[in-house]
Amino acid sequence: MTTNFHRAYPPQTVPSYPALWLLFHGNKLILQTEDSRDITEAEKQANKETLSIPLGDATLLTEIEHEEILYLGLLGDIPCVTTNLKDETRLPANWRAVGLRELYHHLPEIEFELAGYAHQITNWQHSNRYCPVCTTPLLSIAGHWGHTCPNNHYTGYPPVIPAMIVLVHDNDRVLLAHKPGWGKRYGLFAGFVEPSESMEECVRRELREEAGIEVTDIHYFTSQAWPFPDQLMIGFTARYAGGEPEPQDGELDDIAWFNLAKLPDELPPPFSLAYILINDWLTKQTAQAALKEKG
Repeated sequence: MTTNFHRAYPPQTVPSYPALWLLFHGNKLILQTEDSRDITEAEKQANKETLSIPLGDATLLTEIEHEEILYLGLLGDIPCVTTNLKDETRLPANWRAVGLRELYHHLPEIEFELAGYAHQITNWQHSNRYCPVCTTPLLSIAGHWGHTCPNNHYTGYPPVIPAMIVLVHDNDRVLLAHKPGWGKRYGLFAGFVEPSESMEECVRRELREEAGIEVTDIHYFTSQAWPFPDQLMIGFTARYAGGEPEPQDGELDDIAWFNLAKLPDELPPPFSLAYILINDWLTKQTAQAALKEKG
């Protein structure tokens, strides 16, 4: 996350208000609009509203049932707090519950990242209140998002699950994958690292299992927190080395080569690491094509 966000940890409390309120209702983030009318479903689907994270003082949730309010830190000089609303909560007319994967339509990138962080912390706090060994209520660990058991010294922290995502290239072409339910969108190959496996080994194994291919020249690109729900996506590029690309395990329904002259109708969302990898490759290919034209 950007260096403009400075994290806080228990037992720190909100230094002042107003604050940004990252509120979750049924695993969806609450955004507000200045329009208090009930809009049509078609308008919602067309993203006709201007939505934003609520900014307000401590009275924002006075009449709304919620779980513990957690102080996340400062975005610039604005405090950020988060909590889960009770399932039965009736939302005010100018509040909208938006799924995390839809947020990139509505929020700046830093707020999208902040929402993901808040979602991970609230989910973990909600589901890790009792010791898994003896069921004793857990206590917070000062200076961390962590819990400990006063009886047996069990400690637990929010999970971060590493997964790789890889762009496979071969000279002027790139190999993209399609899953059922993706519509016209094509993306990259991805998978979770297994016990006793390096990230590079994970890249090779997943490409064998999903596409039936071998790769070489595996290079780290960058990483991205991906809160769906707890992944750390670690991006790589790799050069195609052999094998006939075909869906292998039923997870994919199409694999195809693309180039500058032939691209899919839809790519992954702009904030995603998949898009960043593809866009970087396209930029380099465009530059190389321009140099060739100049001769």
